[in-house]
Amino acid sequence: MKPSFLTTLTCATSLMFSLTTTAALSGNEQQMADYIDGRKEAAISLLEKSVNINSGTMNFSGVRKVADQLMPEFEALGFDVWFEDGAAFNRAGHLIARIEGGKGPKMLLIGHLDTVFEPSSSFQTFSRVDDRHIKGPGVADMKGGNIIMLEALRALHAAGKLSSMNIMVVMTGDEELSGRPLALSKKALIDGAKWADVSLGFENGDGNPATANVSRRGSVDWVLTVKGTPAHSSQVFKPTVGAGAIYEASRILTNFYDKLRSEQLLTFNPGRIIGGTDVTHDKLNNSGSTFGKNNVVAEHAIVTGDIRAVSLEQLNRVQHKMQAIVKQSLPETSAVIEFGEGYPPLSPKKGNHELLNLYSEVSKDLGQGSVTAVNPLNAGAADVSFTSEYVDMALDGLGMSGSGGHTVNETAVVSALPAQAKRAAILMWRLSER
Repeated sequence: MKPSFLTTLTCATSLMFSLTTTAALSGNEQQMADYIDGRKEAAISLLEKSVNINSGTMNFSGVRKVADQLMPEFEALGFDVWFEDGAAFNRAGHLIARIEGGKGPKMLLIGHLDTVFEPSSSFQTFSRVDDRHIKGPGVADMKGGNIIMLEALRALHAAGKLSSMNIMVVMTGDEELSGRPLALSKKALIDGAKWADVSLGFENGDGNPATANVSRRGSVDWVLTVKGTPAHSSQVFKPTVGAGAIYEASRILTNFYDKLRSEQLLTFNPGRIIGGTDVTHDKLNNSGSTFGKNNVVAEHAIVTGDIRAVSLEQLNRVQHKMQAIVKQSLPETSAVIEFGEGYPPLSPKKGNHELLNLYSEVSKDLGQGSVTAVNPLNAGAADVSFTSEYVDMALDGLGMSGSGGHTVNETAVVSALPAQAKRAAILMWRLSER
């Protein structure tokens, strides 16, 4: 079993708090902050070049071009860098970089190369809105986060610290539309998490620099398939006919609503329903068709939806509750619920909260104010969640502040790039000094 970095860090936490709440930046930390400030325009220029490369998830060549742009940047810092081909899971692949200097905790830094904007989108280029804002596809989600990560590492390198640290970078090529099976498409992340003690995600969180993510709810799909006994509608409810598939689907959904809503931070949503005498379901294209008559008891019904849970324990508990509800069938009906692949939750573990406290202290020492946790109800699923089971500490939302993500109005705050890079660099510095 991997030794726990959290055990070592917890012993030093109270001492560190007493030091950082009264001390400003150390000389090395100030040097890194100054270095990042000196690279503001160069960093924005690199971001502009990245944004202007279309890397919609299914544009495999574009995703690879973004990786090709960034790989030499990591190599120049002393990383071993390679690209993992994604043919096995029908995606472009992932950029992976690693440096093992032997000192301090093993840190996994997470980004992604892809965006939601495919070549067919009208939104393709970087632009400067004004002195404070920039706009472009993926500028906040999350090409800005990738550059923030890179600038933080540059600062550590300039301070002579990076070569002695243990850092792995995984920038996936399919965060916005995951390849399948997840066991293959997320293997690089999971392997990195098994290696690491700490995972840091450079997503843009909720866009507010005063917050970061200690928890993210997972997202798991489900399909409910219901069967009834077809008959003339005049015979509905008779012992040999029963209620029919649509009534049974309605019973199940009503019970989900009544019996699961007491679960804190849980949501469960039926997004699509099809019912009648004959139904076809095109799961790949999220569509289907139905044929039925008002005077015929429905034989089939299909409902699809998702569950968003805050922990694996909650997810397992809710799945068992849903299965129990499904088994309580109305007369002459039967139903089966199946749960698909999905993003696991980033559970709000003690170590995550301790890491947030460390990050908040860094922010205050930089004069940027304290950082609090994002409400999990406001946090979607993300790649960092695949590390939750394996690392002692995880924190996400270290990326680019902005708004309008996944829309043609995606905008980022220029000053967030150096500000967030300083936070990340000094956080990693302090972690490595424990």
